[in-house]
Amino acid sequence: MTQPVKVAVITSSRADFGHLHWPLRHMLAHPRIEPKLIAMGAHLAPEFGSTADEIKRQGFVVDETVECLLSSDSDVGMSKSIGLATLGLTEILSRDRPDLVLVIADRYEMLAPASVALALRIPVAHIEGGEISEGAIDDAVRNALTKLSHVHFTPTAMAKQRVLALGEEAWRVHQVGAPSLDHLREATIPGPGELGERLAIDTGQPYCMVSVHPVTLAKDPEADAIALFGTLENISVAKIICFPNADAGSRKLIQQSRDFCRRNANASLFVNLAHLDYWGLLKHSLFLIGNSSSGIMETPALKLPAVNIGIRQQGRERADNIIDCPAQADRILAAIDQACSETFRASLCNMQNPYGDGTAGRQIAGLIAGLPQKQVLLLKKNLPASAHRVMTEQRNPGHG
Repeated sequence: MTQPVKVAVITSSRADFGHLHWPLRHMLAHPRIEPKLIAMGAHLAPEFGSTADEIKRQGFVVDETVECLLSSDSDVGMSKSIGLATLGLTEILSRDRPDLVLVIADRYEMLAPASVALALRIPVAHIEGGEISEGAIDDAVRNALTKLSHVHFTPTAMAKQRVLALGEEAWRVHQVGAPSLDHLREATIPGPGELGERLAIDTGQPYCMVSVHPVTLAKDPEADAIALFGTLENISVAKIICFPNADAGSRKLIQQSRDFCRRNANASLFVNLAHLDYWGLLKHSLFLIGNSSSGIMETPALKLPAVNIGIRQQGRERADNIIDCPAQADRILAAIDQACSETFRASLCNMQNPYGDGTAGRQIAGLIAGLPQKQVLLLKKNLPASAHRVMTEQRNPGHG
């Protein structure tokens, strides 16, 4: 009998676990896969909600933990956290020797498991490669993870083409969609009454969702947040604000959020929201505003207007619900007016989400179960330069 595929699943934050939830569920249910969950980074930090406990409340077992997030608000702290994660993961992965390490997206700390796996000759599978986010270091991290990986689960057709253009063999690259969308298909999203009672907020009044993060490539990483909070002072709807990611500048942003909530009685700040609660709040909101990938990838599934501020998500594929604007008060107010326009909202009824249909988790589990042996995965070949040229010419007929 064939042995099950042993998969080390790496999660470092509440955001990436929202995407890993359903792939992990389907792997656990698959007779040919034996997943092991490793939580690290912000999951273990009380200031970011100790979200490893939330993973357990959802019925998962956290098999291993790696303490690596420094209580810092600088790029030096980020760099040292990568080093600590590398040391901790080396101990675990060298002991267990899984058949595959599964990493996701573009968080800087994901460089650690991919690098450790490379040195230990363990194949890597990567979810959500091939995208672009030019305003953050995430973009370079994502591309580095792609080249360090042996199997790719991309969210869109364009993302798949970008991974292929990097020289990856076609049999390794699979378009599956964004697994965060699986919550809409696989789970029951709570209604406003249930959310209001559980979260102690008034969901009967109009509100918007606010999700803003430091812009890690900008000279002033907090500029988006400063412009946004200054503008939100001038709109009457309630605001539900989510904690930022654990990046350089996040502590300053957290303090801005707390100061804003102290000045505004109709604003609420949440360190951590359970994924279904987040989806429920999003579903019943007027719009999402900020610079989060959630606005780009998830709001289209709800036909929800999303005001995207600044350059952080620059380059990502967009559905018609995305309203881009610079971090300037007058432009943000104009974008909010458009988001609240009945004409604009009605125009979104037939919109398609380029990020998939909510079946990514099931597809990922099935593909992992059918992967070839480790040595086959490890021996990567690159397409010749002529193949890149032909593929480019096919995608851009009549140009060049």
